[in-house]
Amino acid sequence: MNAGRTLATAGRVLRQLSHDPRSIVLMMVAPSALVGLFAWLFSAQTGVFDQFGGPILALFPFTVMFLITSITTLRERRSGTLERLMTTPLGKGDFIVGYGVAFGMMATVQAVITVAFAVGVCGLQVDGPLWQLGLVAVVNAMLGTALGLLASAFARTEFQAVQFMPLIVFPQIILGGLFMPRDQMPDALYAISDFLPLSYSIDAINAVTGGSAGWDVYGPLLVVAAFAVGALVLASLTLKRRTP
Repeated sequence: MNAGRTLATAGRVLRQLSHDPRSIVLMMVAPSALVGLFAWLFSAQTGVFDQFGGPILALFPFTVMFLITSITTLRERRSGTLERLMTTPLGKGDFIVGYGVAFGMMATVQAVITVAFAVGVCGLQVDGPLWQLGLVAVVNAMLGTALGLLASAFARTEFQAVQFMPLIVFPQIILGGLFMPRDQMPDALYAISDFLPLSYSIDAINAVTGGSAGWDVYGPLLVVAAFAVGALVLASLTLKRRTP
């Protein structure tokens, strides 16, 4: 893998995104709009948004980045762009990491906007430092990016990329601790949740909003980062030049 080729790939992706206002709106506005809708829904019930608002900050950016990344990467293959790029010195690792860098930058901006909106406009109460909440949101959005890149390697159409959501995203939402604390789940489901990265994202966000510090925050966050790196490695190994 070459740093120059990786950064060139990231620059190309960012230039493409700059000409796609719909994707930009989806990434930058949709998570905040969904958080605002959730806050409005429970505005008459004191404490509900403070209880669930943190995990929601993990859920929406993760889901949006998964969708955008998987569909965008798949279009590269279906259009033959990836096949043409592979005739150059560009390697699969350069392509995957370049995409990860580009969408990671977008995820960072998205996370800052979403956290600022949740705290400043919706009134989410956070006992821990806001920068830690932003850090967790960024890492979680990058997890969505990495899993989206991995899913795109196995999809043939945009519709199939969306179909991976029930397999990859929905189980993590159900078992991640959003609807029920994980330690109150049946033993088998609790064991399964230990292998789902979103569970650790929600643990980290709950730790920040609850005022915890140290390993309570960084331990789960390191697990999420490890899942993201692992997904990027698998994506580079399974990436196909072109979708038949």
